[in-house]
Amino acid sequence: MNTILKIATALLLTVSIAACGGSAKEEKGKLTDLKTELDKLKKDKSGLDDQIKKIEEQIAKLDTNAASRVKTLVAVDTLRTSDFAHYIDLQGKISASGIGYVAPKGQGGLIRSIFVSVGQKVGVGQLVLKLDDAIQRQQLASAQQAVSQLKTRLAQAQTVYERYQNLWKQNIGAEINVINAKADVDAMSAQLKSAEAGVGQAAEALDMTNVRAGMSGVVEEVNVRVGEFFSGATQQGGQIVIVNAASLKAEVPVPDNYVAKVKKGDKVLIAVPETGKAPYASVISVVGASIDATTRSFLTEARLPADPLLKPNQTALMKILDYEARGTIVIPVNTVQSDENGKFVYVMEKAGDKMVARKKVVNVGEVYEGRIEIKSGLSGGELLITEGYQSVYDGQSIATSANK
Repeated sequence: MNTILKIATALLLTVSIAACGGSAKEEKGKLTDLKTELDKLKKDKSGLDDQIKKIEEQIAKLDTNAASRVKTLVAVDTLRTSDFAHYIDLQGKISASGIGYVAPKGQGGLIRSIFVSVGQKVGVGQLVLKLDDAIQRQQLASAQQAVSQLKTRLAQAQTVYERYQNLWKQNIGAEINVINAKADVDAMSAQLKSAEAGVGQAAEALDMTNVRAGMSGVVEEVNVRVGEFFSGATQQGGQIVIVNAASLKAEVPVPDNYVAKVKKGDKVLIAVPETGKAPYASVISVVGASIDATTRSFLTEARLPADPLLKPNQTALMKILDYEARGTIVIPVNTVQSDENGKFVYVMEKAGDKMVARKKVVNVGEVYEGRIEIKSGLSGGELLITEGYQSVYDGQSIATSANK
């Protein structure tokens, strides 16, 4: 007790001295003194621990009743081999490969009717909205009228030609009349073809006022109203947006320090907290070819299954599997301690008629979610001390509160 009192007094005195002001040189000298004093105290404490250990061992030999009183209460767990996996935990978002803007075939126009609403399912080619078509209908009617007139004129020209041709066969009239009549038929035929092509163009222009869906999916946005001008997209985005939920993916930026660890085909688990479901298993389908100069990261993508609870822009938590080991020893990371010789743990072993703590030097591997892989030093079957390990030493008598 006197030794402990002296140590405490010395420590208080040292701290009091350190609290006083002084010049930079004096403070540096005091810092050196403090470090020297701390090293001395640590050595004294280590010596006291050794003395306590020896005394406890002597007591255990001389007084069996006293030996039971110096046992330290611990909890143990029987070690078994298991699989271990290490993941890189990152956050990104859900995106859709099948996001499309509804667009007109032509330059657009004023909206006369809208046939869809947000949340509605649509198929490829389904009519989405109708643009004003008054001019196009007039143009089509005019083209059709021109074709009708040309057909009548062509029929008349054909009749004249046939009459001149019959007369010429009877040696009546002049050959030039036959030639001119044939030329009129050919010219009229050419005009009719041109007019019919004009009808086709007018019909196509009229059809352009029917705006149809270019992909199947669900209408995500309708940002226009009847009477407004429709062009398909503005600076703010698409006027009518369709999302194909069957082609969702998780997009996650990966810090560039993982560039050698993350590759296409790596297994991933993707958790979307809002769904309340277990993580979706997938693989990395895309690895970005460049590093973003601002974020110092590269983009990765992994496909998601079709699920009505998944929506674009939801938060996606991706776990990228970068290491796994089969049939290895895995223990709580907090049970691993360190000293000047490296990493070690305490296990419980039988020594004669009592249980004692034994120090085991271990070689450790990866750490994930509070668990650490043991590469060597433990083989399975040992009783690892999981509680009370901080207050035991090698060879100390211990007792268990429960075997887990």
